[in-house]
Amino acid sequence: MKFSLYILFLVSLLGFTERSFGQATGKNIRFDFYGDTIEFPYTAAAEVGFKDTLSASTINDFYDRMMQAEYKPFVDAILSYKKKHNPDDWVYYQLIRKTAQSMSPKADNYFRYTLYKWFLLNKSGYDATLNIVGDKLLFYVQSDEDIYDLPSFHLNGRQYICLNYHDYGFDVDFTKNKTMNVAITIPGAVSKFSYKLTQLPDFSADTYHDKDLEFSYHDVSYHFRIKISDDVKKILTNYPVADYQLYFNEPLSKETYNTLIPQLKKSIKGMRVKDGVDYLMHFTRYAFLYAPDEQNFGREKRLSPEQTLLYDKSDCEDRAALFYCLVKEIYDLPMVVLAFPHHLTVAVKFDKPVGKQVMYNGAAYSVCEPTPQADDLPIGALSPELNSVAYQVAYAYTPVAK
Repeated sequence: MKFSLYILFLVSLLGFTERSFGQATGKNIRFDFYGDTIEFPYTAAAEVGFKDTLSASTINDFYDRMMQAEYKPFVDAILSYKKKHNPDDWVYYQLIRKTAQSMSPKADNYFRYTLYKWFLLNKSGYDATLNIVGDKLLFYVQSDEDIYDLPSFHLNGRQYICLNYHDYGFDVDFTKNKTMNVAITIPGAVSKFSYKLTQLPDFSADTYHDKDLEFSYHDVSYHFRIKISDDVKKILTNYPVADYQLYFNEPLSKETYNTLIPQLKKSIKGMRVKDGVDYLMHFTRYAFLYAPDEQNFGREKRLSPEQTLLYDKSDCEDRAALFYCLVKEIYDLPMVVLAFPHHLTVAVKFDKPVGKQVMYNGAAYSVCEPTPQADDLPIGALSPELNSVAYQVAYAYTPVAK
């Protein structure tokens, strides 16, 4: 009997000690983020609930309670990843999303999940804010870039772009509901957010699988087997319709690059530059099925070069991005992106122009159509219905002198 009482005393003492150190839940958060393990203690002293009516005062109260909570361990964990890997802002935001999900699942309490993301982004130094629109909570970040399919607004001369519009099905009625900004000044939250992608995480090899690509060129059939990863599709799922310069220059993941580019280089080895570009143009034109965005995704969506490889179907903007990427990577030639009212294509600057010339800044570029047309167009030829249609140079690429 005495022994049992002694055991109970020890258990109660250990429980007291655990609570005195803020570990009442005894819970550690641990998850994988593209090959890195993110881990931090998440105790009762760190949890902040939100079951109130959505308003500026209840959000201010949430922030005040977060500042009193033990938030430092999970903020330090994500900042440690940031310091180690120096990820682009978009990749870092995916880490914030996963961290918030691990602490406050979206399905359990969407407002609380969103508030955790907002808090984490601000505590990471970014200038983020919240708007209440009717019964919806919209989460914005300060960015100077041109994003076309997301709501934005200006505050104190700065542009803010919505980060969670997709959670509402890209459908929020701003005309019927008054928008109210929740003004909370957070020290140190001053950095702007960039959608530019310069590197992708080192995705695990077991996330890749083979994809076969085939096309014919001069009556010869070519077959390529490349590695693609669904993690790339996942990390870019909600990437917005951005300026051409941003998504044209998104890099290929290492495994995809290493299985595609060497094969293409081998196929065009010994060809003149013009013939090699023609080969890349035909590869981009015929190795994939065509489908407009509305049919493919139900809305406008611009695919990066690697996304074009990932999806079985793509449109003219997607082909233009992939073709641009291949020419840049293999030949690094000057290019201009030509935007017609309902079409996008690319023109390349050769030593000597070929066929139809496009003049830009005093230089002649030759049209290279990477999207299937009624006829198999050679370099320097536009589809007949576009010959008299006005276009704009949407983006110009000039190689950096080496």
